[in-house]
Amino acid sequence: MPKMKTHKGAAKRFKVTGSGKVRYRSANHNHILEKKAPKRKRQHRNPKLVSKQDVPTVKRLLREK
Repeated sequence: MPKMKTHKGAAKRFKVTGSGKVRYRSANHNHILEKKAPKRKRQHRNPKLVSKQDVPTVKRLLREK
């Protein structure tokens, strides 16, 4: 049976914390920032946590146990 490979697209977008939670970087914070409200830009600044329903899927793509 061949080796299980990491999904490279997911590996670039998600990171597993020490406690096992999955973090990702917010979208909509790269360009065209002039028309976005300061509050909106500030909220996109920090990493977010993946919802608990999606964690098993993301971890499967990352091959985390």
